[in-house]
Amino acid sequence: MIADVREVAPMIVGQSPRTRQVLRHIDKVAQGRWPVLVLGETGTGKEMVARSIHQANPDGPFVTIDCSSLVGPLMESELFGHARGAFTGAVGAKLGLIEMANGGTAFLDEVGELPLDLQAKLLRVLQEKEFRPVGSLTTRRSDFRIIAATNRDLAKEVERGAFRRDLYYRLNVVTLRLAPLRERKEDIPALIENFLARYSRHHKLTQDVMDALVAYDWPGNVRELENCIQQMVAINSGPLLHVGDLPSSIQNFLLARKSQAMSVAVGAGSLAAVARLMPIPPASETSAAPHPILPLMEMERRAIVHALEFTKGDRGIAASLLGIGRTTLYRKIKEYQLAC
Repeated sequence: MIADVREVAPMIVGQSPRTRQVLRHIDKVAQGRWPVLVLGETGTGKEMVARSIHQANPDGPFVTIDCSSLVGPLMESELFGHARGAFTGAVGAKLGLIEMANGGTAFLDEVGELPLDLQAKLLRVLQEKEFRPVGSLTTRRSDFRIIAATNRDLAKEVERGAFRRDLYYRLNVVTLRLAPLRERKEDIPALIENFLARYSRHHKLTQDVMDALVAYDWPGNVRELENCIQQMVAINSGPLLHVGDLPSSIQNFLLARKSQAMSVAVGAGSLAAVARLMPIPPASETSAAPHPILPLMEMERRAIVHALEFTKGDRGIAASLLGIGRTTLYRKIKEYQLAC
């Protein structure tokens, strides 16, 4: 049941079909120790998913290994540790991240960035549960659950020789794909509520701001949305957050969209010209009278419907095109019981 899944992954917010599917998969894979590969764009919450899987059976530590930072001569030491005197500056023995994850979960963040030489050594650890610290002759063991994440297409990386095929199959036992925020906009209001509760006790959004945040495509995904809420709370003492408080990137998006809609409207010879081109439904399909003269209320209702369809639900632009105030438009929508 969804309620049970939410208890397994309490940090994941949203009730869209895509989010519900991820929550169900987390509930299933958390019961075993199979390797999991989490795929998704930057900012979609891959580490949050990994932590949710681990928290379902929190035996041992959760160790994050940032593969994009494993560069330079000390990257092998970071991963496997080193013995005293292994190289200049190694004044003492060091425990590596692989050994620190023993008995728990190792989260390989951005595993697609891992250099090929380290991929081969990681594969041996996954297969044999054994490794040797740099400069040591002693083999050590580390048994852990592996969860890997990447924003790359690893199958394509394998084909071009940038990622080992055998390691890919070792990691890709269970795959979880996280949808970008633009494909699950139903989750945006719940995410906003969560971030407001986290960063402020009294701020609220106006309806215009909520409409703008839902319309925006969020190239930075949930991470960008969180940053947006932080920025607005930081610069406004509240209690209401207005369109003017939005980050410049979103304000530029709103201006571009409004300009585009206005240009299309002018090019079409105004919204009224567009509406005149649309056929009037026959009497059998509408409550309107069979003669060509429509009651004023019906004409007004249709004009509002056409305006909202034309602007893809943007009430601000629709009100501007109709020549009425936004408050009036909201009242008319409620009066005519329009589902929009």
